[in-house]
Amino acid sequence: MIASVRDQDHNVRRGVADANFLVTHGVNCSLSTNNVLNPATPYGDCSLIRMANLYPNVLQVADPVQLRECFAMLTERSARLLNLTDYGLAVGNPADIALIDATTPEQAIAEISQPLAVYKRGRRTVVRHTPELVRPQLN
Repeated sequence: MIASVRDQDHNVRRGVADANFLVTHGVNCSLSTNNVLNPATPYGDCSLIRMANLYPNVLQVADPVQLRECFAMLTERSARLLNLTDYGLAVGNPADIALIDATTPEQAIAEISQPLAVYKRGRRTVVRHTPELVRPQLN
């Protein structure tokens, strides 16, 4: 079911394909970007979590199930689209892991949670330190 948007209950005009709708009809969908810091799109930071947050904002998606599906479009569904047979946590698979500071996929998408660490084939390739609140020093 597509949620009603203002005066529209079908054929909602957004200029973006409703990937969640397609998923419910058996289509495998992925969220990604390749337009980062180039002449056509001179902004961005390569954050897939940011892309997965932008998508539900544009389509006004608020359902937790659909937000979880947005996360799957970054992970499992993208792996399936790329025909990766060694995706996931299993003995013998490459240790490609992103550790995200969130308790649920929905929280990661809603809060644009950044990875704390990323491992590619078991080697740490990214580290992001958590912010620390520093109290002002009183004179």
